[in-house]
Amino acid sequence: MDNVKLDPHGEALLQQYRELVPMLEQMAKKAYGLLRRALREQGIYITAFEYRIKTEQSLAGKLERKGSKYKSIYDVTDLVGLRVITFYTDEVDKVAVIAKRVFDIDWQESVDKRKLHQLDSFGYNSLHYICRLQEEHRIPELGDLRFELQMRTALQHVWSTIEHDTGYKGEVKIPREYKRQFSRLAGMLELVDDEFSRLRIVLTDYRRQVQTLVKSGQLDEVSLSGDTFRSYLELHPFDRLNRRIAAVNQAEIYPISVMNYLPLLESFGLETLADVQQFIDDNSDDAYQLALSQLAVTDLDILSSGAALQYLCLAYVLKHDGGRDGLKFVYDTINGVDDANARMADLILEQAKTLRFMQTKKKK
Repeated sequence: MDNVKLDPHGEALLQQYRELVPMLEQMAKKAYGLLRRALREQGIYITAFEYRIKTEQSLAGKLERKGSKYKSIYDVTDLVGLRVITFYTDEVDKVAVIAKRVFDIDWQESVDKRKLHQLDSFGYNSLHYICRLQEEHRIPELGDLRFELQMRTALQHVWSTIEHDTGYKGEVKIPREYKRQFSRLAGMLELVDDEFSRLRIVLTDYRRQVQTLVKSGQLDEVSLSGDTFRSYLELHPFDRLNRRIAAVNQAEIYPISVMNYLPLLESFGLETLADVQQFIDDNSDDAYQLALSQLAVTDLDILSSGAALQYLCLAYVLKHDGGRDGLKFVYDTINGVDDANARMADLILEQAKTLRFMQTKKKK
């Protein structure tokens, strides 16, 4: 190999490696499969998971530098390497807990580099476990050969790649001013990594608080948003009106998502879940009358669970003088922009003329 000079001991170790390569590949795939299955079973989301076999060139370089410390090739702990990359720092710890169940860990050789606290070492702040396959999964030819498992966040991985690409950890000595810049950037990224994890915890706590408030009926304390509206829907607030509308034709109700109605509700000026509840209370009877005027002359026997909210929005627009444009906006929002929406708006306007709430509005 180019520029690598090994002593007889190093050559012997390298030959051992060559003979083991097929089994190393087998072990790598087995370790990868075991951990991947365990992560999936626990619902741990990871951004990347990979394995590799140490190349002959890389091993030769290692043996040239410190081959004397290895009595046999079985003493080299990174012939097989696995790397798990997560989005958040706390997920690294979750992966580590699962890894301890799946593999036997050599604690004397393992290291948590996150605890070294070196200012310029952000990209190397991985959690490194030296592992063995548990006995029932071991490959006979390899015995209890160890392998390396690296666990790090996406930002740590990106930083490590940048350091390698720029040659920061290479043989050429970097001027002090550039080292200082690297250190500053490393500190900033470490702060960002920690803050993302902290923010996720805060948001998770907030969602739990929202769910508690919604379930307890304290809707005036909950601002309207995607998360809060989703929690509110778990109370099935439109079911009563849906059943009432479906009874017109004894129709069957099939479930759909009504999250696409959120922009409409916000456009009506609704700011809290209490506003949404009031919106339902104020418009339910009129929405039913509007639905009745349409459905009574049809034999429609299947109705989506979005019918109630659709007629609530249409009734609201009619009562607030939204006219043809307002009705078309409702259809454009829930169905997508289409020329047919204007024709449906015209039909609603025509059918609504005789309804009680429209007559009352005219008198006012």
